[in-house]
Amino acid sequence: MVEQSFELPDLGEGIAEGELVAWAVAPGDHVEQDQVIAEVETDKALVEVPSPYDGTVTELHAEEGEMVPVDYVIATFEIDASDAEPAGTEAETDESSTPVDAGTVEAESAELETAEATEGGAEASEAGGAPGGRVFAAPSTRSLARDLDVDIETVEGTGAGGRVTESDVRRAAESASESGASEPASGADATPSEAEPVVVESAGGTKRERTLAMPATRRLARERGVDINDVPASEEREGEPFVTPADVEAYVESGGSAAETGASAERGASASAGAAAGGTGAGTNTGDAGAAASPGGERVPYRGIRRTIGEQMAQSKFTAPHVTHHDEFDASGLVDLRAELAEIADEEDVNLTYLPFVVKAVTSALKEVPYLNASLDEEAGEIVLHDEYNIGIAVATDDGLLVPVIKHADRKGLKELAREIDELATQARERSLPREAMRGGTFTITNIGVIGGEYSSPIINYPEAGIFAMGPIKKRPWVVDDEVVARKTMTISMSVDHRLVDGAEAAQFTNHVQTLLADPARLVLE
Repeated sequence: MVEQSFELPDLGEGIAEGELVAWAVAPGDHVEQDQVIAEVETDKALVEVPSPYDGTVTELHAEEGEMVPVDYVIATFEIDASDAEPAGTEAETDESSTPVDAGTVEAESAELETAEATEGGAEASEAGGAPGGRVFAAPSTRSLARDLDVDIETVEGTGAGGRVTESDVRRAAESASESGASEPASGADATPSEAEPVVVESAGGTKRERTLAMPATRRLARERGVDINDVPASEEREGEPFVTPADVEAYVESGGSAAETGASAERGASASAGAAAGGTGAGTNTGDAGAAASPGGERVPYRGIRRTIGEQMAQSKFTAPHVTHHDEFDASGLVDLRAELAEIADEEDVNLTYLPFVVKAVTSALKEVPYLNASLDEEAGEIVLHDEYNIGIAVATDDGLLVPVIKHADRKGLKELAREIDELATQARERSLPREAMRGGTFTITNIGVIGGEYSSPIINYPEAGIFAMGPIKKRPWVVDDEVVARKTMTISMSVDHRLVDGAEAAQFTNHVQTLLADPARLVLE
């Protein structure tokens, strides 16, 4: 029998760490190969981590709730000597080998991302880029770099994890202009040497939005009273700052903790003085005063799915100029047909809601307005008109909004759509949704009616071109033959990317949807 360490496997998509949500085993437990031993939450989904061995768990090296970097040893097993080198442990001796397969986690996308990002790696390393030449930047930032004739691989990133921001690109362009050079070589002059810590500077020092560190390093930082996001990082992992125990000790010895505490106290004293003076200084330092005077309360880590949703919504809102169209139509015919078909569907254990009807109508409308089944390739400067109709369905869960995708929705009937929607929604709420099921969407539908909303201004699931929101069906005043009567109507809202379509196309789209849903017999012909 020999001991074998097990590292947290590659979680795919360039993900560098995950939160260890729960252990499914304990020291002394016997496990079989591929048996789930832990659940890890990434910024994408909840991932089940299987055991690569048959053997006995001898030690667990991370606690539940801790953030664990990829390749960190999370468990030790006692196994037969003949099984000491199973396929998948090559990563311990060869960093370029294939990552360990983690069940539903797909490493292929991460390898593709690495391959794409490492072009011109030598130049990026000389200019302060991430190890391996990886440059992290949004498409809009890359587009700006091209417009300003700046080689983005030579730009030092000051964003979270060394990401290149638009401000970095503009500074590089201005620096090149001032020096009279045609290439932004000046960005390399300001790059720290390899021996210097990799840090992201801010007005307050080295504060970062995101820091990677081993659980033991985080515990050390807490014991020393240090915010790990303030500690200069001497390494990087997956393009993110990586803090070691030595970094923490060096920071403490340099007086970093005391200096930070003193600065905080000074700000607090200034705020108190301002308050004593009747608040006359509130206008000059609102941020600090507000922070010092803020009431206490629970602090919840901003990470995992919640952070992913937030970052994607921010990217969408600040990248795609949204325009929202609202409308309402008489849904009496839809209500009657759905009630009739639901009885038949119940006999086959199919839960037929209004959503499958809307999916059918939306896919038909996308064929009429193809620029809404599209996305903008900023790098190439081209609009991509998709030839598949993959409809995302927004599902509210306890952990946030997930969007599973119905592939080839235009080829499916009402019953098939109803079954698939029900299955995907259940998997989403149970956190068992495969990541592949959330990829490849070309348009999204969200149902705000189930929670009582009337209208909304939904945010586009970027880089898609639009999102359609269903409101509730209920009795409202409606004009029929010049008389006001009570009719069951549905409200709808739709946001579109104004770079790809105008309001006229949005209205054309919603008119087509309404025509089909108001006379749902037409859907049979779709």
